[in-house]
Amino acid sequence: MVSISYFENSNLKFEFPNDVKENKRPLTKEEISILEKNLNKNEQADWSNVLVSSIPGEFDPELIHNTHFSGFVVLGRLKKGILKYHDLELVIGIYNSSIGDVVTKDDVVISNVRYLRNYRIGNRVILFNIQEMSCTNHAKFGNGWLKGEEPESHRVWIGVGNENDNRAVLPFESLIPADAYIWSRRRADKKLMERLVELTEQGNTKKLDTYGIVEDEAVIKNTTLLKDAKIGSCAYIKGAFKLKNITVLSSAEEESQIGEGVELVNGIMGYGSHIFYQAVAVRFVIGRNCQLKYGARLLNSILGDNSTVSCCELLNNLIFPFHEQHHNSSFLIATTMMGQSNIAAGATIGSNHNSRSPDGEIIAGRGFWPGLCSDFKHNSKFASFVLVAKGSYQHELNITYPFSLVAFRAESEPVHIIPAYWFLFNMFAIARNKFKFKKRDKRVIKVQHIETDPLAPDAMQEVLIAVDRLILLTRDYLKKIGEESVMQAASDAEELQAAKDYLHKNTEADFTLFDELAQKKYGATIFKPVKAYKEYRKILKYFAARSIVDYCKSNGYPKFSREVLKHMEKISLFDRWQNVGGQIIPALKVDQLCEKIKDGTINTWDEVHAYYDSCVKNYELYKTRYALYILERLYSRSILEFDSDIWQDIVDDVTIVSTDMYRDSIYSRRKDYTDPFRAMTYENQEEMTAVLGTLDDNDFLHILRAQTESFNLDLRVILGV
Repeated sequence: MVSISYFENSNLKFEFPNDVKENKRPLTKEEISILEKNLNKNEQADWSNVLVSSIPGEFDPELIHNTHFSGFVVLGRLKKGILKYHDLELVIGIYNSSIGDVVTKDDVVISNVRYLRNYRIGNRVILFNIQEMSCTNHAKFGNGWLKGEEPESHRVWIGVGNENDNRAVLPFESLIPADAYIWSRRRADKKLMERLVELTEQGNTKKLDTYGIVEDEAVIKNTTLLKDAKIGSCAYIKGAFKLKNITVLSSAEEESQIGEGVELVNGIMGYGSHIFYQAVAVRFVIGRNCQLKYGARLLNSILGDNSTVSCCELLNNLIFPFHEQHHNSSFLIATTMMGQSNIAAGATIGSNHNSRSPDGEIIAGRGFWPGLCSDFKHNSKFASFVLVAKGSYQHELNITYPFSLVAFRAESEPVHIIPAYWFLFNMFAIARNKFKFKKRDKRVIKVQHIETDPLAPDAMQEVLIAVDRLILLTRDYLKKIGEESVMQAASDAEELQAAKDYLHKNTEADFTLFDELAQKKYGATIFKPVKAYKEYRKILKYFAARSIVDYCKSNGYPKFSREVLKHMEKISLFDRWQNVGGQIIPALKVDQLCEKIKDGTINTWDEVHAYYDSCVKNYELYKTRYALYILERLYSRSILEFDSDIWQDIVDDVTIVSTDMYRDSIYSRRKDYTDPFRAMTYENQEEMTAVLGTLDDNDFLHILRAQTESFNLDLRVILGV
């Protein structure tokens, strides 16, 4: 309903905020005369509601034309000049606009802004061709706060991970995926949930005195509606349709941009991010250096740093950094994606539920890569770096084998799994992964710590679990075929040891295993278990040896000696790890963080982030101690009992893995230049070279070669006996 208020010629009430009066003065009669001559109008007949710069020569009334003033208006320096941004050049001043309750700093352009209310405008800002730009006194700018006496129902939550909103988190400017992960996964801890709300409310006065903000050197043009918006410095907004209750974080070092047809409601956009071409986001937090474009729909989701999303639909997701999803026919619903993921065209993740309510969810470890036209049934869970072949997976999956390939056979049959597939057939991807993501990380300030190495403690603990699982399933298989060594075992432990011995001794054995827990109802067939077991052990040794070598080098130890070992054994051992928003943290440290929040030791989100920083500082130490633990697990004895033969075995196996990474990378790339089916679209070798370049042009391979040679040398020197 539209209301109406009549008033006579008498002046309306207004009040200047106390913080804007410094170095300001009222208009002179001569200035008022010039303003009125230039077709400017004011609700206050005496123009007493306008203050301008008190510094002589800093206010030129000739730079204001055909503008309506209301409420209070406080203007900074207005001197004749031109502001230029790309090909847009405008004369400094205020033209053809309606402004009220507005404060500007120096050298701004406000042109063709039909309705501008309750905003603070920074230095050298351009506002051009805007239909409506207003801010209410209870604006929250996308944060999950409450103002005044607002009821709890007015609070904006983001329902990540599950469509029933029972994993919802509150958005705030400094939110990172690590915060959202802890908040969304520890729902049974009611005290923690209460405290996280309190942390989010820190600094919120609840006063109904809010005003919109456009910081220095921002440019907003050809935009329909901005309401309750906070726009960071150097942001560029062009042709946006609707921006409501949002914060756009931006700086000179990390400029954010919003383009044509974009609609953003109830959310926060991170530094250096770009949103273009009819993209829509509602109830969201978008991290640093992200792209949302080509009609993408992001709803009730948190998108981690360095992610690119276009054309698709994402609903109720918590997505860690480095997520790629580029296809119009794909959608992602009710998931927690733990980063470095790539969703192929036609993937419909979230289309099937296992109950009558849409309350299912999917959790996928780092490096999740489903194939074309894949769909999965909720609930499903995937270990790190699982590659899923094209298929319609009609039953719930629990894939506990990291670096595996999962393939669909038939609806009423076991799925096929090749554990350690990446190590057996795609070592190039492992070697390139860390290099690729570091190169793509354009963030200037890195609040969210991101582990880009596939061979990190989170994945290695999954490898250990997979190794134990292969031994257990092999035991079951050997009992089924009547293998003598297993049948004669006197205990469960002896049976497992016999199965382990069998895997070690029969390196060429070719059989399959059955894992009933990998898929509901029909289970999974495990292919190449002997090779997978061998590759898993090799990669565990590689991780452990590399961690020890890195530790020795960074601490100035020329050799891994008993003295160094004794020092390392004093480091706390953490044998359980969590991927917290992209940062790998010991599970016990996450527990301790939650306790500190609950007991009041930690009271702000800045202090939470400082805690993450402290974990990063000790990450190498914790990782190195974990490396010793892995070696002890592999050889079933204390590291102090390792003899020269064991160390030589480690050096030999790790050298093979390191060398294979480089050789397989060369082989994988060389195929692109020697495969006749690859070459058949080119008339000759010269044309192919012009289009593809040469193998020698690959910077990564040059870097990998140098790193491999250096590591193999360090390995022999530091761990050699």
